[in-house]
Amino acid sequence: MSGRAVRAIAPALAGTGGARARRALAFWARRPGLVASVLLIATVLTAAVAPGLFTSQDPLTGVPADRLLAPSADHLFGTDQLGRDLFTRTVHGAAESLRATALAVGLGLVVGSAFGLVAGAFGGLVDDALMRVADVLLSIPALLLSLTVVTALGFGTVNVAIAVGVTSVASFARIMRAEVIRVRDVGYVEAAYASGVRRPTVLLRHVLPNASGPVLVFAAVEFGTVLLAVSALSFLGYGAQPPEPEWGALVSDGRDYLATAWWLTTLPGLTIAATVLAANRVARALEAEETQDREPLP
Repeated sequence: MSGRAVRAIAPALAGTGGARARRALAFWARRPGLVASVLLIATVLTAAVAPGLFTSQDPLTGVPADRLLAPSADHLFGTDQLGRDLFTRTVHGAAESLRATALAVGLGLVVGSAFGLVAGAFGGLVDDALMRVADVLLSIPALLLSLTVVTALGFGTVNVAIAVGVTSVASFARIMRAEVIRVRDVGYVEAAYASGVRRPTVLLRHVLPNASGPVLVFAAVEFGTVLLAVSALSFLGYGAQPPEPEWGALVSDGRDYLATAWWLTTLPGLTIAATVLAANRVARALEAEETQDREPLP
């Protein structure tokens, strides 16, 4: 391309880039709640990956002389009954809580998507059998099913994540099945079959990528719900064991001191609530974008 041609199209490209930037700024400016939610989620993820950026104190070591101090400039969240800095324990507890949440969502996503893909692709007796299993899982209250699974597996963060993940398998399976049924008979899938491509290849290369969008959005929606479930089981004592910090366990540790040290339960509880609300806000935005971008199949 000649220099004259480059100079001719440069203003148009700059104008296009400027228009995109203005639209992006206008989009975020109209959604301050979404901006705050994204920043909060980014902060929590950073705390989980690099807690040293927020505090240099040891979450397991306390100073007996500083026990049950109210929130102050020296201790933002106060201290607990052993003199440990609660802000430090909350920051370090983010890693444990988010790891369990991510594992639970990942388990539900992978297993549920596999069930839904097979059920939607094969239909018939396979579909009926898998969907009846999903119906049974959905008929059991999520907390009761989680308690049953974690009791069978034993205590611990990983077992709690598995127990919570099992409760979401059926929901992921139903969504994936619906999407597979939506795309399995479109033209490019039929063309792939007609050209002699084997069914597993068609499913993995053509059906799954085009059916996974709503499932991934649902995974984002489930994040907040799963975080609450993981925290609830940890509150009941099934998750991380003392002295390891975990958000639900921190709330549980402070319940005996509500009358004299309200911050022990309130501040970790507010952290959980803020993270769940922020995750739900971001998930709703992703869901709206997915719905807007999807085009109906012929």
